[in-house]
Amino acid sequence: MSSKKLHLVSLGCNKNLVDSEVMLGRLAEYELTNEVESADVIIVNTCGFIEAAKAESVNTILDVHENRKQDSLLVVSGCLSERYQEELAKEIPEVDIFTGVGDYARIDELISLKQSSFTPEVYLANENSPRVITGSKYHAYVKLSEGCNQSCSFCAIPSFKGKLKSRTIDSVVAEVQNLISQGFRDFSFISQDTSSFGRDLGNANALIDLITQIELLPGIKSARILYLYPSTTTFELIDAIANSSVFETYYDMPIQHITDHMLKVMKRGFGKDKTVELLKHMRSKENSFVRTAVIAGHPQESEADFKELKEFLANFGFDRITVFEYSNEENTTAYNLEQIPQEIISQRATEIGEIAREAMIKSQEALIGKEIRVIIDGESDEHEFLLTARPTLWAPEIDGEVLINDSNDLAVEHGDYFIAKVTQVADVTPLATLIKKV
Repeated sequence: MSSKKLHLVSLGCNKNLVDSEVMLGRLAEYELTNEVESADVIIVNTCGFIEAAKAESVNTILDVHENRKQDSLLVVSGCLSERYQEELAKEIPEVDIFTGVGDYARIDELISLKQSSFTPEVYLANENSPRVITGSKYHAYVKLSEGCNQSCSFCAIPSFKGKLKSRTIDSVVAEVQNLISQGFRDFSFISQDTSSFGRDLGNANALIDLITQIELLPGIKSARILYLYPSTTTFELIDAIANSSVFETYYDMPIQHITDHMLKVMKRGFGKDKTVELLKHMRSKENSFVRTAVIAGHPQESEADFKELKEFLANFGFDRITVFEYSNEENTTAYNLEQIPQEIISQRATEIGEIAREAMIKSQEALIGKEIRVIIDGESDEHEFLLTARPTLWAPEIDGEVLINDSNDLAVEHGDYFIAKVTQVADVTPLATLIKKV
């Protein structure tokens, strides 16, 4: 008898991806398939963060339903499902099972019973959670916490994910040890507010303590921390990352805005001076990579606010900038404020997008002539004679790739670490020559 087939679509952030991988771990007896039409069970793990993500989730649900075979099970999980439980059940009756953000480790049971469930408490994976890592044989995401204690004006996540709930350092270390034993060597540590990790457990320096312990693990070659929050990021943390022998000098701190007026409206905790002070400390570190994200068109953003934001983004020297159009979300304090017209929001986002592209080009061109450590990802889609690689300093998926156009006749396998010399930048993609394996 052939095994049953499973098709899973994971939408939204990489925190959602970890939850999807936990579900795959619980459903290991299923054969994974990329074809919706042949799947016996289809899971859509949804995102409910902003309007565009919600629309993508709904469209994906409808698309897979349109293409699924008779008698298959359609399961909808995740943030959108949690946030709009009653509405989705009413509007999309085609779905067989609804579940939110608390039942990922029970997904096998729910499918067996053909039963929906919304456990009130958010699920947080630990070292004992079986996972099937997707997308890479050498890199894995490690989720440190769930929920968030911040009260940003534009964000509804705390309303359905709850307050900060951290894992213990021992739990995280045990998971990383387990992943290393499976062959993983590169890690990205993530959560909604990673710099607050451990504060709910009474340890304001838990992230620094974690860095110290992770460095001691044999077999780990590189790591980075994603999603720092300004008011919980300390100079000591910035220094600990810079001084680490394992963690890359990678700083991902979404500032959302830069004027004192807008940071106050957005309830960001820190004003301009302290935010800039942190960013400058990051930028001062040798070979640092600084990424940020901002929101265009938040209520009460004046032309003067927007102009100051643009000037700051253009002049600071960010390596990457992500811009989001403001999305008006219920259960947020900005929801009932007077809204900026959508055409102005879109125009502002476009203008920041142009600044972001220029910042990325400048960052890439600064690499020319430098030797960098890269991980080989395989043959490039661009050309069969090119290899695609990722600098260990960059985060997977979001920061881009380096194309290797000269391997120097070195033996190369997927997941190998090399020193490469960047020779030029084609459009926005660096080209490099392999120097030696490391």
